[in-house]
Amino acid sequence: MTDVSLGLPQMPAPDFPADVRARLEADAGELIARYPDSRSALLPLLHLVQAEEGHVTRTGVRFCAEMLGLTTAEVTAVSTFYSMYRRKPSGDYQVGVCTNTLCAVMGGDAIFDELKEHLGVGNGETTDDGMVTLEHVECNAACDFAPVVMVNWEFFDNQTPESAKRLVDDLRAGRTVEPTRGAPLCTFKETARILAGFPDTRPGAVEATGGAGSASLVGLRLAKGEAEPGRVVSPRPAPPESAEGPVTPTGEAPSSHPSSHDAPRKTSASDPEHPAGPVSEEGE
Repeated sequence: MTDVSLGLPQMPAPDFPADVRARLEADAGELIARYPDSRSALLPLLHLVQAEEGHVTRTGVRFCAEMLGLTTAEVTAVSTFYSMYRRKPSGDYQVGVCTNTLCAVMGGDAIFDELKEHLGVGNGETTDDGMVTLEHVECNAACDFAPVVMVNWEFFDNQTPESAKRLVDDLRAGRTVEPTRGAPLCTFKETARILAGFPDTRPGAVEATGGAGSASLVGLRLAKGEAEPGRVVSPRPAPPESAEGPVTPTGEAPSSHPSSHDAPRKTSASDPEHPAGPVSEEGE
């Protein structure tokens, strides 16, 4: 094999030990059988090999390719596209701080900055004890609980820098940590196996529900007539109305009018005295 980027010989990826491969082949066969086209099982298989090694290695890529009749390039293209597949060793707990718009405004940026200093790591880096990998994440559709921190994709809502630091300290110390809602917390490898499509055997996981918060449900309650509509408050006081109404004799809204910024303006179509003809060659 040749490393295309360097033009140098590339050693073939090592294989799993025989007993591990046999176990993975049995699991992979179960996953592949769920799909009419075997290559549709690629995403679950990538989670499967990630559950084995903690990230997607060259060995895992080779295994997926062989099981699905794909090239390693095809598997690598998919595994490097999705952020849920790790490309290097990572911690038992993936701590993701939402830094998208609302969480950032509500304090997500401050939480992320303080956790970086507290843990002594940067974005995507892992603590020396191998317990925590810190990263910023995009919106997780939990804006009404902002700012949100996720650990192995379980929700920890309404966080502060202080509560987030206690959270990672508890994780590193091996203390029990309970998500705000949803299923009980487990390690990253265990999470990856669940995402591959195998049963979630955690106590209480089946009964656990996430659910939207009250802020997200206001619109639904309004539609059902279960809540009073909100009071509309003008962002600025309305100007006094003149006898001529809110429009000046020129046909434009006065500068003090709330809609003056989008009032009609004179254009070539509405100002016959100043028509705009075709551009002449001299003007080009």
